[in-house]
Amino acid sequence: MPPFTPPLPHQSATRSTSRRAAVLAACADALLILLFAAIGRDAHQRGEIITGVFATAWPFLVGAAVSWLALRLWRAPLRLWPAGVSVWLGTVAVGMLLRVVTGQTVVLPFVIVALLSLGLFLLGYRLVTAGVRRFRTRRRQA
Repeated sequence: MPPFTPPLPHQSATRSTSRRAAVLAACADALLILLFAAIGRDAHQRGEIITGVFATAWPFLVGAAVSWLALRLWRAPLRLWPAGVSVWLGTVAVGMLLRVVTGQTVVLPFVIVALLSLGLFLLGYRLVTAGVRRFRTRRRQA
């Protein structure tokens, strides 16, 4: 077993920045999934606002968590590919599977709306983030 070597100062700063980015991206994913559920419940005028949103969102939150863990998305959480696409498709696939298993409604129009809405949310903020980073990099180079 190799001896322990402490990280260099720039390595620990990089590690802390990437850890913070991963936590923020995971929180953003969860909040956007909750927003998706809240918008859907509001559009269909369902009661029980708080508990209802969580009842609708939990299969998709589990899907996102499974995607994050299975594909170790914390390594590059804000990249569109593979992180964004993986969490988007994993969220919908696992979420729909869990809805079927638990007896919740799964019909084709709902699957299509979930794919489109969650795609917009989970890929959209990653695209905006990439654009802002690219803009800042070009601005610093100028």
